[in-house]
Amino acid sequence: METTQAVINPTTPPSQDIHTNKFTLPDHTQLPDSDGTFVKNFQEHPQSIVLTSSIEPVLQKLHPDGNYCIGQDSGIYWRLTEPPEKGAEAPDWFYVPNVPPFLNGEYRRSYVLWKEFVAPLIAIEFVSGNGSEERDATPPSETEKAGKFWVYEQAIHIPFYAIFEARKALLEVYRLVDGRYEKMQPNERNHFPIYPMGVELGLIENDGLPWVRWWDDVGNLLLTGDERAIVERQARLQAEDARQQATLAQQQAEEIAQQATLAQQQAEEIAQQERQQKEKLATYLRSLGINPDDI
Repeated sequence: METTQAVINPTTPPSQDIHTNKFTLPDHTQLPDSDGTFVKNFQEHPQSIVLTSSIEPVLQKLHPDGNYCIGQDSGIYWRLTEPPEKGAEAPDWFYVPNVPPFLNGEYRRSYVLWKEFVAPLIAIEFVSGNGSEERDATPPSETEKAGKFWVYEQAIHIPFYAIFEARKALLEVYRLVDGRYEKMQPNERNHFPIYPMGVELGLIENDGLPWVRWWDDVGNLLLTGDERAIVERQARLQAEDARQQATLAQQQAEEIAQQATLAQQQAEEIAQQERQQKEKLATYLRSLGINPDDI
């Protein structure tokens, strides 16, 4: 799968290693993994889980070596600043291809672009306010933090950026074309193809709420682990029911065959008895000098 190389331009001087007299940049263990904010609504966490659980079988096929990572409300450090959080964004959900899932045997605390140099392929934001934060294309300044839209488009260069507004049941997807985001138009299924992944992104209603979901490229909904377990259980129950019905049908067929055999045996016994009775009668008539054939 094609990956996007991130261009990092730290603006704050990195720390200096006094032992080697070389400048070193902080890694994920040295940077904050939270800015102190909290998840803005109760749907965000289950929504992220649904996206991750349903796409993982696809990613496992795309990456047999297991080299990919998924972030859920995790920080992406794209610029070295003071404080560090000013140079980070935390998409509600993102996927990075062709990077190891662990660093030194540990989960990442955050994704640090100047250490890994591979941009996420797609980032998804769940709108909690009016959507202006997710569409903010303001470049950074000495006093103001850059807008999310600008960071994803101009700094990190994320090829696909999706904005989900649950209150409006609205999904927008942008594709990076010649360095600028272009708003994608949905296909005939009202889905947005994410071509490098071979999947589509769209909305579905469940429990009265809209949810962002994945489909394959022919329109089949990609199921979560729980949904797959339910389908597999139903398939097992249906298979067991079919097996029991087949066993019952076989038993009934065997019973019918046995009954037919018994009826045939009874008919043969009756016929045999009738022949024996006729022979006895004929013998008796002959003893009286009567030819039974003349009767």
